[in-house]
Amino acid sequence: MKLKSKILIHVFFWFYIINQALFPYYIDDKIANSYYYQDLIIYTLLSIFTFYTIYFSLPFLFSLKYKFFSVLLGICILTLLIPIRIGLEFSFWKYIAVINDNKEVVITSTWWYNTLRLVIITGTYAFLIRLAISWFETQKRQSELILQTQSSELALLRSQVNPHFLFNTLNNIYSLVYKKSDDAPAAVMKMSAIMRYMLYDATTDKVLLDKEIEYLKSFIELEKLRIRHKDFVSMTITGDVEGHTIAPMILIPFVENAFKHGSRSIDQSGICINLSVDPQQILFEVTNSIRKNVTAPKDKMSGIGLQNIKRRMDLLYPGKYTLEIHQEEASFNVKLIIRN
Repeated sequence: MKLKSKILIHVFFWFYIINQALFPYYIDDKIANSYYYQDLIIYTLLSIFTFYTIYFSLPFLFSLKYKFFSVLLGICILTLLIPIRIGLEFSFWKYIAVINDNKEVVITSTWWYNTLRLVIITGTYAFLIRLAISWFETQKRQSELILQTQSSELALLRSQVNPHFLFNTLNNIYSLVYKKSDDAPAAVMKMSAIMRYMLYDATTDKVLLDKEIEYLKSFIELEKLRIRHKDFVSMTITGDVEGHTIAPMILIPFVENAFKHGSRSIDQSGICINLSVDPQQILFEVTNSIRKNVTAPKDKMSGIGLQNIKRRMDLLYPGKYTLEIHQEEASFNVKLIIRN
């Protein structure tokens, strides 16, 4: 809780206490005299002393390991406050206050009882206010800790996605260079565009959807350099993508998984990618054929990127996404819906 908020709580509390002390004056203003104002002053000062003695003692009491000692020490503090408060009040009326009738100041049992009552009431107020402030501060710290943990976890998930993709891509380029393929320069340029996106755009929480699409296209073109069949990959985009944003690197693991585990036989349909955008949601669907005699994992998604994607979605789009994974005899389908 901010210091300003704490000060306001204390200001309102003392406004309430002093207003309660002035209540007899509101009923009958004729009681206002020198004795009344002196009593109001000493009552306020002693209440402040009692309140903040207990208020600042509570953190120490809360920190004690054994609650029995906390309660016992708290009772001792309350017990000591009673004679201290009576001594201060007696000294005020005996040596400072001005009493016209010059009556002798005598400590009576009623005085002790009234002081005990005021110490308990003031101590209760101090305990409740301190407890409320501590609760708000604890909630704030927990919220900040959750945010920091989520930020750290997202950074870790991103760091796991990016190197995995980079290693695969560098291996692809190495193969082209090793074979002295004419496609090697184009692969390097595609790799440069991808690196630029990852270094400058994908470090933010959100990116424009059209930039993510361009990144996907560059990745697909880079992967297609290793495939002879030109129509092996089809990508369809419907709807107006302008103005939409999305978490960076959130779609690539699905496509990467399709290339990694999909069949590359010319007689099969290959990989189909569909992206549909409307004002209410973003629909992204990837379908790839499955290699013969290979069973794709159904419950556990393959690849570092796909294993992390669920956790990233939970952190970035809690309650606002649907992820469906279906495996059939010859195909593997992933469907992601992100709701606005």
